[in-house]
Amino acid sequence: MKEHPTELRRDLKTRQLTMIAMGCAIGTGLFLGSGLAISLAGPSVLVSYAIGAFIVLLLMGCLAEMTVAHPTSGSFGTIAEQYISPYAGFLVRYSYWVANVLAIGVEVSAIAIYMKYWFPDVPGYVWILVFAVALIYINATTVNTFATFEYWFSVIKISAILMFMILGAYLVFGSNSPDIGPQNFTNDGGFLPFGFSGLWIAVFISLFSFLGTELIAVTAGEAKDPDVAVPKALKATVFRLSTFYVITIALMLMIVPWQQAGGVDQSPFVKVMEMLSIPGAAGIMNFIILTAALSAMNSQLYASTRMMYSLSKATYAPRIFSRLNTKGVPLFALAVSTLGIFLAAVISSQSSVSYPFMMGISMFGAIFTWFMIFISHLYFRKAWERDGGRKLPVRMMGYPYLTALGAILLFALVITTWFTDFQIVLKFGVPWLLFLTIAYVFWKRNNPPQADQTNRSQSL
Repeated sequence: MKEHPTELRRDLKTRQLTMIAMGCAIGTGLFLGSGLAISLAGPSVLVSYAIGAFIVLLLMGCLAEMTVAHPTSGSFGTIAEQYISPYAGFLVRYSYWVANVLAIGVEVSAIAIYMKYWFPDVPGYVWILVFAVALIYINATTVNTFATFEYWFSVIKISAILMFMILGAYLVFGSNSPDIGPQNFTNDGGFLPFGFSGLWIAVFISLFSFLGTELIAVTAGEAKDPDVAVPKALKATVFRLSTFYVITIALMLMIVPWQQAGGVDQSPFVKVMEMLSIPGAAGIMNFIILTAALSAMNSQLYASTRMMYSLSKATYAPRIFSRLNTKGVPLFALAVSTLGIFLAAVISSQSSVSYPFMMGISMFGAIFTWFMIFISHLYFRKAWERDGGRKLPVRMMGYPYLTALGAILLFALVITTWFTDFQIVLKFGVPWLLFLTIAYVFWKRNNPPQADQTNRSQSL
């Protein structure tokens, strides 16, 4: 399965792959979404994030194995097409594309919230459009320029998280204040103030925080040595994210009561700094969190652009989206992938709840894509062993049981959303799949089987 390797340039190094995935994942999911998760689960949100990390660990195991076998920009969409069916590949590619397009809207909506800290009277859509122009320009240049910006974006926010962890640890273990310490885990309603249901719903929120780790598989089409770089980057990303998320939230909850850390009106990290009365610290933290949102938005714009490029190469989208400019960037695919930015700008100008709304509708495509990665792995491993494929440098442990467990957990989480305030996930998701199914039927009618096979063999 090769996707014209001479077109997309293989310039990305292992450290860049890792930082791109970290940059995409460490965004508003941690800095703003964690506040929403805390308000739903209380201190038990720590278990929620641990369960989310476990699901992502299973996902990365499956993805690493398949990506090493097929390092293309179409990634799991191409794999679903090859090992399940063209219809599955069509659904996965478009669902992942729309998930990232909408996730861009989530990040840019959060940017509007962060900027209110300094400019409360400036409309949010102004900031959305200003920062959007800058990031679109970065993505329109070479992939190395994008990777360089993303690398330093990630360095800034990872350094900030480490500093927060050091400061938090000093306050927790060096302070004699009766208001700071592990007792906050059980105060005000106990560790499970909303019961198991609150803990379980917060798992769904935690998964949004991990959205972006799969981006390494998409970048494999532009990686220098995917056999080595992809597994190494995946393992490093999952370990670092799990550590950062659980430790930072644990420290946060020990420093301030969970009721004060919850909500999405302001980042809980900024709230902690304000409560500690450290001069200028809240403003600095807000700037770092703004950088994190820009970083995640930058990565998601890259991911959606490459997935649309892959759709076009497989003839599932107009050919114009696979055209590259002189710098090797699919410029038209980039343009259509900015739709989420303008959707967020419209919603921001009309409503004050754009962040939860945008997160809800973006999550279906992400969870569906992850679910299909698990299903694809079941088909992939069976076919790979049957056909006597080369011995892969990385293999998913516990196959097929852990692969099936990951799929079951994701399916259960999506069904659960119907009984919560996140009904928008299924209200958007089910019609979306029906729309894609109808679109695929029309596509098949206009593409005879022989031409279909020829076109797909050229893109694989």
